[in-house]
Amino acid sequence: MSIRPGQAADSPSDTGGDSEALRVRIGTRALASLRAAAPRHAALLEDAGLCARVERVALASDFAVDTLRRQPALLEHLAADDPAPLPEPRLDPAQPLAWPTQLRQYRTAESTRLVWRDVLGLDDVDATLAGSTGLAEACLRLALEAVEREFAERHGVVRDAAGAAQRLVVFGLGKLGGGELNFSSDIDLVYAYPHDGESDGRRALAAEDYFARLGQRLAKLLDEVTGDGFCHRVDLRLRPFGNAGRVAWSFAAMDQYFQREGRDWERYAWLKARAVAGDIDAGEAWLETLRPFVYRRYLDYTALDGLRTMKAAIVAEMQRRDMADDLKRGPGGIREIEFLVQSLQLIRGGREPALRGRRLLPALEALVAAGQIAPDHGQALAAAYRFLRRLENRVQMLRDAQTHALPEADEDRLRLAAALGYDGWETLQQALAQYRAQVSAEFDALLVPRRGEAAPDALESYWRALPDGGQAQALADAGFADAEGADASLRDFARGNGVRALSDAARTRLDRVVPALLGAAARSAQPEAALRRLLGLLQAVLRRASYLALLDEQPSALARLVDVLARSALLAERIAAYPLLLDELLDARVAGSMPDAAAMRAACAAAVQAQGDDPEAALRALNEVRQALSFRIALAALDRRQPAEDSARQLAALADAVVTEVLGMADAEVVAAHGPLPGGRFAVVGYGSLGGSELGFGSDLDLVFLYDADPAAVSDGRRPLEAARWYARLAQKVVALLGAVTSAGRLYETDMRLRPDGGKSLLVSSLASYEDYQLQRAWTWEHQALVRARPVAGDASLCADFERIRARTLGRTRDATALAADVDQMRQRMRAELDRSDAARFDLKQGAGGLVDLEFLLQYGVLAGAAATPALLEPRDSPGLLGALAACAWLEAEEAQTLHHAHAVLLEAGLACTLDRRPRLAAETEAITAARGQITHAVQRHGLRFDP
Repeated sequence: MSIRPGQAADSPSDTGGDSEALRVRIGTRALASLRAAAPRHAALLEDAGLCARVERVALASDFAVDTLRRQPALLEHLAADDPAPLPEPRLDPAQPLAWPTQLRQYRTAESTRLVWRDVLGLDDVDATLAGSTGLAEACLRLALEAVEREFAERHGVVRDAAGAAQRLVVFGLGKLGGGELNFSSDIDLVYAYPHDGESDGRRALAAEDYFARLGQRLAKLLDEVTGDGFCHRVDLRLRPFGNAGRVAWSFAAMDQYFQREGRDWERYAWLKARAVAGDIDAGEAWLETLRPFVYRRYLDYTALDGLRTMKAAIVAEMQRRDMADDLKRGPGGIREIEFLVQSLQLIRGGREPALRGRRLLPALEALVAAGQIAPDHGQALAAAYRFLRRLENRVQMLRDAQTHALPEADEDRLRLAAALGYDGWETLQQALAQYRAQVSAEFDALLVPRRGEAAPDALESYWRALPDGGQAQALADAGFADAEGADASLRDFARGNGVRALSDAARTRLDRVVPALLGAAARSAQPEAALRRLLGLLQAVLRRASYLALLDEQPSALARLVDVLARSALLAERIAAYPLLLDELLDARVAGSMPDAAAMRAACAAAVQAQGDDPEAALRALNEVRQALSFRIALAALDRRQPAEDSARQLAALADAVVTEVLGMADAEVVAAHGPLPGGRFAVVGYGSLGGSELGFGSDLDLVFLYDADPAAVSDGRRPLEAARWYARLAQKVVALLGAVTSAGRLYETDMRLRPDGGKSLLVSSLASYEDYQLQRAWTWEHQALVRARPVAGDASLCADFERIRARTLGRTRDATALAADVDQMRQRMRAELDRSDAARFDLKQGAGGLVDLEFLLQYGVLAGAAATPALLEPRDSPGLLGALAACAWLEAEEAQTLHHAHAVLLEAGLACTLDRRPRLAAETEAITAARGQITHAVQRHGLRFDP
């Protein structure tokens, strides 16, 4: 019989003469011993089908046969077609001497059931691992509850300072924490408790002593070898300070340890940690507080350093103890798959919550979904993992031994291969070698330092000679026009305190990174600008080893960084100020399609919700999401992967999402301080470039706040406020939160001058006063501004009321001559005051034939025609308004198309200026000249005169 590598036989088959003879001999011996063990066995084994199943199990596991012989009732339970889990034992508080026997017999019986189901094909390897985990958890729970009762009688229960009772928290690490325990594994436990205190019994103990003794008693109950064997081997060495540390730790002590002493390998260990017994809720809540230790908020390539160190120790141990055949620690073994997956989780899990799972296979799937592992590689690793875990289980099932090494005896090897459905040991070895080669290739690819092209020797020698040696000619030869200036800047950087204070490891990274950066900068479009911006960035990240590691490990990020810095002063500033944005250069989504408005809203909402009741953290998290998304939009614009109109619309949609979240945060704060206001409504209206969905990079937000409430209404809180003051406080909170400075910067600057009566009026307007102002007192230019206004956040019914007022205001019949005169007068005034064009450069926004000329033309068209054509009131953006005006024939179709193109040309030129931190003044190009001419011609054709 020939079976694909990793495929198991589901029924007995002819696997060759030696295998068949071995199967018959072992099966006959097992049946004879069972028949002799109990009369009930003899009766059951009259069934030929059951005999065949016993023979198959006997070939795979002496342990199972021995358990069946010791526990005669078990065979009858397993004879069912689909044997269910066995009932848990009841540990009688009055008979503690019986507990070890009960637990051990339960564990061996249930383990035998897992062997039975695995060998007979009733469970796949995933189910077997889950079953082993569930069995360990059940034994832990039963043993802990029994021991807790025992301690409560002797010492009472531990109470904290408030008098609340406390329980031990048992954390499972390793495969127990991951829910993937192998058949005969030890269990890695760490004991903790929430608070210090003292027990309330006659023989009181301090919490640390109480829980340490309790934990030791629990470990002995499970681990001690008796005449019935053991229940579970317990390993407590993963606790803080290992064997030298205390047995049980308070949460506060654990916090201090991980803040001060936590090491890289412990991040790997605690990645899988899970509360498995005792006060599970308290344990899971504390693990949430440990998340920043395990997962850093940035892409953390320093995780690879810890992995290389651990891998080197494992290789040394293997060589010392000749462990090449070790399925766990050997080359291409289980641990390499675990380390590979966990490393990628640690690198990216701080930024991508979907990667934070404890279980390996779901984490592997998440890494594939996130684009961090190729789908075919992910499938190969999953298949190898399942193969290796099944083989490891079968090695342990043979005699319930805690081993990961392949058997040495020829008979054991033949039994293992035959029970797995292979036609001999060599066939199994071939399959194993194939899987291990795949795993090794993937693991080695992760660990090999990813330097990319080696830096030119001349630049490397030049950098290493600084600050005292080195010749500027090396920079000139590389392509720097101002080699002397570049040399001076590099010498200043090299002798700076930041470089001199680096650790040896960080300096080694810097010595690899700088020559590569110099080479990339020399090849860029603007070498001097790229170098100047690079040195500013390096100065900002010198103390953050993770960012040097990112550039060292990822040549694609290094090359992309230099390219971006050479072309965009704005992005250079943002990266230097917020190095977290470096992560975006490696995000697989950066080169893909941009998120839509719904995705942005979801990302902003998730960032805020993830911080719970911490408003400061929520604001910082929201800012980080805004920074990351706007950075992605900027990269797409810089690379011209999308039209400028798309980038402007996305920036506006992002601002909408941010304002929505900020309004929710502000509302919660005002309600907490002053109580809710019954029946009140509030809305935020966006004007200007926000309302017109044409926001730029770094643009401020033109906002107007509206409310509607009973003037006599008063909030229901400790410090009540009447409606007008309540909503004024809410508006102030929104403005303050948008402008608050966090570690990720501020969200947005705001401009409130477009509210009714401008800066002289209240910050927030009632709906009635707003309507009265728009209909009775507003100037024509304010109605022009209203053309682009739209609700961006707040109560849906109030937003609808705003739309009603806007439609009523803009839809009035107007005198065409007076309207044109008003529009001309305002534009002429603005042109005279704001146009910065000169003989060499054109003001893209305020210049003659610029973007504001086009906006005024479109606003004039809406105000002139909305009474007859209400459809003109729907769009707020320039492309939408052009389409609507063409649809009603106010603009000719060809004219509208020409103006749309002109708008796109000027908008793209403006975005390019802001990306490079230049004023929106551009040298005339053929495209810009044509766009200006088209806009000016359209303005004049419709009878408008904008020249002062």
